[in-house]
Amino acid sequence: MATTTKSENSANPTTTTPTTTPVTVIGLGAMGQALAGAFLKAGHPTTIWNRTAGKGDDLVAGGATRAATAAEAVRAGEVVVVCVVDYDASQSILEPLAADLAGRVLVNVTSDSPERAREAAEWAAGHGIAYLDGAVMIPTIMIGTPEALIFYSGDESAYKKHEDVLKSLGGQSAYVGADHGLAAVYDLSMLDFFWTSMSGLVHGYALAAKDGVRAEALAPFLKAHISLLDLVIDETAKEMDGGEYPGAEGNLAVELAGVEHILHAAERRGLDVSVLRGVRDVAKRAVDLGHGADSWTAVVEGVRNPA
Repeated sequence: MATTTKSENSANPTTTTPTTTPVTVIGLGAMGQALAGAFLKAGHPTTIWNRTAGKGDDLVAGGATRAATAAEAVRAGEVVVVCVVDYDASQSILEPLAADLAGRVLVNVTSDSPERAREAAEWAAGHGIAYLDGAVMIPTIMIGTPEALIFYSGDESAYKKHEDVLKSLGGQSAYVGADHGLAAVYDLSMLDFFWTSMSGLVHGYALAAKDGVRAEALAPFLKAHISLLDLVIDETAKEMDGGEYPGAEGNLAVELAGVEHILHAAERRGLDVSVLRGVRDVAKRAVDLGHGADSWTAVVEGVRNPA
């Protein structure tokens, strides 16, 4: 949204001044402070509140208003962002504030499960509160940058109304659906991929190190090798959604044999192989279910059918 003002000199072009929206940030851990700082930088009047005193001095020095109570903080903002340790904490803060939240948009970016997000949404709906659940996918140093990704789900009209405000926090902010649990689903799915990948990275370095290869020597080749993921992400998604796993270019039975080679090499070198053994077991289960001639994507059948 913007306001348009004519210059006194009609020869001058029209200028546009962005509007600002009062926002409140509840919770001043490292992430909460980063969120409040991004709102301030974008020009939004920002009110802050934390359960314990002593946080947010830099934000106040930068123009934020420190509220004396949570209720005072909520009443100051049109958009109220909550970022605390978990949903037990957020609900303990929010439940006494239902009346104060009326007419405002509540955005909860506290990390938790899809189930907890849906429970919070039911509570908000019961009090007539417009509610969005959010998942922050980047570290604090990236908050407010064009590259920052934050997922939102829930009240679509609330998201559309305040999309520009929320994009103050991250240029890649994305609304992913009306189900309030979806932001957390996207969050968990992406972190599932990230942390299992990080485990593989560390394990690969450890395996090489057992034969005297430094991680720094392997790193350039891993960077080149990781480009393979770009090639397979879309195709794997297509196979997953379609439920068909054509294995003409490489079948699961052969790839399983390769996993076995890595596992045995790691065992001989005295490394923990619990993750590799899990990879092997899931793939073998899929082969046993009749997917040996299919692509690697067919391991999903082993994931869906745990022993």
